[in-house]
Amino acid sequence: MTNYLDIIIAPIITEKTAGMETEGKYAFKVANNANKTSVKQAIEKKFNVKVVGVNISNSHPKKKRVGRYTGMTNRYKKAIVTLEKGNTISFD
Repeated sequence: MTNYLDIIIAPIITEKTAGMETEGKYAFKVANNANKTSVKQAIEKKFNVKVVGVNISNSHPKKKRVGRYTGMTNRYKKAIVTLEKGNTISFD
């Protein structure tokens, strides 16, 4: 992956992640083959902030059912990024 736009897919905005923003932590959905170093470089380049730490977890697919049809949700990788004090990211 050469382009940082290919690494960051979307921010994860929920009630739980909104509470983390006061601590300087933000959650993002990232590419499945991304690692901590590439996520750090992509966040710093895209949002022009200083990243202190990155934690990554895999979200496994879950079974879902709609009527008589069953299927699986998509798997994705979630990155929680900790920023240096004084840095913020706005999604406006």
